[in-house]
Amino acid sequence: MPKIRFGGVMLALLTLAYPLVVYLCLGRLEPRWLAVMLVAMALVRLGVARSTAAWGMAAAAGLLALLTWLGHGWMPLKLYPVGVSGLMLALFGVSLIHGPTAVERIARLSEPNLPHQAVAYTRRVTQVWCVFFLFNGSVALGTALWASDEVWTLYNGLVAYVLMGLLGAGEWLVRRRFRGRIDALAHAAARGAHG
Repeated sequence: MPKIRFGGVMLALLTLAYPLVVYLCLGRLEPRWLAVMLVAMALVRLGVARSTAAWGMAAAAGLLALLTWLGHGWMPLKLYPVGVSGLMLALFGVSLIHGPTAVERIARLSEPNLPHQAVAYTRRVTQVWCVFFLFNGSVALGTALWASDEVWTLYNGLVAYVLMGLLGAGEWLVRRRFRGRIDALAHAAARGAHG
């Protein structure tokens, strides 16, 4: 169990630092060495979790690493954030078609018996995350193709994480209000049943 936790922490740190690492290595190392880092990240991801998302991320990282190795260029490495957003969009989007939604699955980990209103809410939140992943992936692609290395690093290494954090914090605040309304309705219904 400690190995899995350590691997998960290392993977999270590498993923967060990835754009900065790429930026610092531009012109200093051959891109093939960073392709090796992508493969290592993929292997750690599979060691930590063997979910569909982990396999998808590992496959995307492996493909980009192979393209980097064969083409000896930086572009596949700069497309990694695009691949991550694309994969998350696909996972969340498919869950909207073939439920339960991604957010509902996460919510049921802490509350297995979600009320009907909460299931509808998790569907809406999944849709919001889909829009975010579409937006984020599009901007990441734009920065990889047309922006300077500094702009690519700033967006993918900082701005994207700030936007994700703001969306998560905003959803948490909305969820608290929503939860309060559901609890108030349940309390009123229970009072009415006993009255």
